[in-house]
Amino acid sequence: MKSIYLDHAASTPVHPEVAEEMMRVMTGQYGNASSVHAFGRAAKRTVSGARDRIAKFLGCLPDEIVFTAGGTESDNLALFGAASMRRSKGNHIITSSIEHHAVLHACEELEKEGFRVTYLPVDHTGRVRPEDLEAALSEDTILISIMYANNEVGTIQPIEEIGRIARSRDILFHVDAVQALGALPINCHELPVDMMSFSAHKINGPQGVGALYVRKGLVIAPRLHGGLQEKKRRAGTENMAGIAGFGKAVEIASRQMEQRREHDLRLRQALISTLEQKIGRDAFVINGHQEECLPHIVNISFPQTDTETLLMNLDMEGIAAASGSACTSGSLELSHVLEAMQLPQNVLRSAIRFSFGLGNTTEDMEYTAQKIETILRRLT
Repeated sequence: MKSIYLDHAASTPVHPEVAEEMMRVMTGQYGNASSVHAFGRAAKRTVSGARDRIAKFLGCLPDEIVFTAGGTESDNLALFGAASMRRSKGNHIITSSIEHHAVLHACEELEKEGFRVTYLPVDHTGRVRPEDLEAALSEDTILISIMYANNEVGTIQPIEEIGRIARSRDILFHVDAVQALGALPINCHELPVDMMSFSAHKINGPQGVGALYVRKGLVIAPRLHGGLQEKKRRAGTENMAGIAGFGKAVEIASRQMEQRREHDLRLRQALISTLEQKIGRDAFVINGHQEECLPHIVNISFPQTDTETLLMNLDMEGIAAASGSACTSGSLELSHVLEAMQLPQNVLRSAIRFSFGLGNTTEDMEYTAQKIETILRRLT
């Protein structure tokens, strides 16, 4: 039986070059980057080299990159760190109703600490309306957090417009760019953003390492206390092998971005066109914005069945897909993203996220569509 992995939005396979780089570091370097002896200096060069690579790719300064344990920590560091430092200026935070739970749950905790949070609605494509943001602003608004692109439906947000609104009011703007990294061109200095979150395992890097861009001059309160690493912004011995792998993954992404985009668009089109041929266009619904979207994520509803049944049957055929964010895949609750888009119940309850990348082929997409046809015929 074939085995096809179509859950790259949850985590991607490690690129062979990344694994090789990490193995080189793990077997050849074991000093602590904070130590002053030769072993420590070698470790520090490895961390600094990766930081330089990532900063170059993101169009920012190396000192503006803070290494973390992943996207969740980056989001938490941005929100709690900025809110704490800005509390004397106000207590109002604005985010959207479709954010990753790393942001939503952080905002819920901030509400317990006395902050007021506004959760913006989205349109039926999953996009925030800038006019809704402007209407929500108040004199005590200190922070806005809107994701670059949604991890469930792939819809890209109007980040530049939102950033200009924030900057005109001297409000800090954080962007969760975990899904956008490697899929969209990002230049932190050209975008009107103050903080931006990233994760290595979304771009064929290792799990357990991420980064937060923090604009030069912006001071945020640390969440971890101990050492003086990351310029006192994130205590703890650096994950040297993971950071080296992150740097290599970014290097690969930088040279293959256009190639990857074309590859993912071909896969997307192959899946959709084969589904049209096999089950007919009226038998499925594509959720999210059809133009302003990530090329490697397509969220499709099959109203004649339900999500759990279809996922189980796909898994039995060796095809791995998802109902939404991996952080909530064990939950029986409906997707908060699709609910916020106010989709019909039969669409909500039958949505599948297909996300693809390294190792996938157009043949995989055609095979998946054929299996969906077989499953639907069996179930209905």
